[in-house]
Amino acid sequence: MTSRFFLGASVLWRREMIRFFRQRSRVIGALGSPLIFWLLLGSGVGRSFNAGPEAGGAGGYLEYFFPGTVLLILLFTSIFSTISIIEDRKEGFLQAVLVAPVPRSAFVVGKLLGGTSLALMQGVLFMLLAPLAGIAFSTMPAALAMFAVVAFGLTALGYIIAWKMDSTQGFHAIMNLFLIPMWLLSGAVFPVSGAPAWLKAIMMVNPLTYGLAAVRRLMYSSTASAMQLPALAPSIVVSASFGALLFFAALRMTRRSA
Repeated sequence: MTSRFFLGASVLWRREMIRFFRQRSRVIGALGSPLIFWLLLGSGVGRSFNAGPEAGGAGGYLEYFFPGTVLLILLFTSIFSTISIIEDRKEGFLQAVLVAPVPRSAFVVGKLLGGTSLALMQGVLFMLLAPLAGIAFSTMPAALAMFAVVAFGLTALGYIIAWKMDSTQGFHAIMNLFLIPMWLLSGAVFPVSGAPAWLKAIMMVNPLTYGLAAVRRLMYSSTASAMQLPALAPSIVVSASFGALLFFAALRMTRRSA
């Protein structure tokens, strides 16, 4: 049973890799759009943004917006990687996998690890631009580990949404209505400290706020207190709990489905 689990999960993970690199438009779209966001929004807002502690330091808004842009890449890649569940259902591949002599949990793990791996690979490519934002490379390994936790949670969230959907159009509608606002209210575009009380309350119940706060604390350790971010330990706990909760929800949903 254990060997079949690892074999099934590894095959599905490899399938995600192959599918992604055969679709060059996905590679360009997942990296190109956030890069344009970072350059245009960072340059346009930069002059009106207070380049103080909230901006992460002397780098101003381009530096502040950099982790948020990486989070956007993770969101796009991990979420779009789960659209394949809808396509697999229409093509009959999903039904074939579910009746195969492998644990259904192998399908969940393979899909989630595949989406997480793709998100991290593209996140790493964008993080090579860190010196342009005034961010030291020495902070990247710890930040990348935290981004891995966030990417896993986002992929699990996309899996749960896609599992209940029967059209890619409906999936895109949910993303625009729910997932993009979730990113906007994570502190990616503007700091929590500058938001009005009612908006700050919403941001503080957003799990992405804590994942991004942990990354910022790892990147800007010298200005973390001035940025009024949640503490590092609680941020890690919330992010890990978010991913674990959605993972077990995805497992239960898959096991209960025929």
